[in-house]
Amino acid sequence: MLPKLSVLDLAPVLEGQTPAESFQNSRELIQHVEKNGYYRYWVAEHHNMQGIASSATPILISYLLGATNTIRVGAGGIMLPNHSPLIVAEQFGTLESMYPGRVDLGLGRAPGSDMLTARALRRDDRGAYEFDRLVDELMGYFEDVERPVIAVPGKGMNIPIWLLGSSLYSAQLAGRLGLPYSFASHFAPDLLDDALNTYRRNFKPSDVLEKPYAMIAVNAMVGETDEEGEFLASTIFQQFLGMIQGKRGKTQPPRDMSTLWSEQEKQVVLQQLKYTFYGSPQTVYNKLTELISTREVDEIMINSAIFDQEKRKKSYELLAQIWKD
Repeated sequence: MLPKLSVLDLAPVLEGQTPAESFQNSRELIQHVEKNGYYRYWVAEHHNMQGIASSATPILISYLLGATNTIRVGAGGIMLPNHSPLIVAEQFGTLESMYPGRVDLGLGRAPGSDMLTARALRRDDRGAYEFDRLVDELMGYFEDVERPVIAVPGKGMNIPIWLLGSSLYSAQLAGRLGLPYSFASHFAPDLLDDALNTYRRNFKPSDVLEKPYAMIAVNAMVGETDEEGEFLASTIFQQFLGMIQGKRGKTQPPRDMSTLWSEQEKQVVLQQLKYTFYGSPQTVYNKLTELISTREVDEIMINSAIFDQEKRKKSYELLAQIWKD
């Protein structure tokens, strides 16, 4: 059986648009992918980025849950050191109370931004080094036990907690705690195999899982033809090129990349986006199935960084169709 397909949405703010329009696009997209059979839909916490509007992640999740009926919706993820575990437990306890059985809580330990912004969020950087303790505290608020401080709502709720990572740290912790694990191979490809192996090697059965459950994130831009898919992918190439060049801005429309990057910049971007697949439905299908053919993967989360909203929706639709066939 092929792994489940899910969606990663960074709530991109398009050139010439506002965050309000970004949220409307996300609402429209989640309704579309729900109809096309995608299993879950995650939004990610980022800060101080003109091109990403998902900073108030739980609020956006609530908005998307209210627009749908069956698809799971969650955080991919909440950057836990930015927050009080009690506040996170209360927020997600509230979401679970409103939309029972449909909420996921993915946790990361990165700031989701630059270090100056991280200090503005955290006031200090101790949280990043206390991630284990923060996860343990957060999980404790969901236990159905009496304690001096309780999360209301939150106490006694069965909200799936995932650990997310782009290194081996969270892979090891997720295995030790018996939690599901998601690796960010859409921007950090080099450690994919080491992370999956570390997770499975360290996995201990828990009340949550009897056996490991691993998800990987990739970028996929599906067009009607290989040429269209490659052209659509130039939007994400521009995003990562901007990071290399120290330029921040909104999400850009597709362009011919040949005049935008040097050969050295091209190689750096393509290496960081190693697991970025584009082309016709059959081409992307072949690349995805090749990727998972030698790896134990239970679920694939797809980020389709496409500028045009209708083509973005079509990309997910085309992939879902060929995945089912």
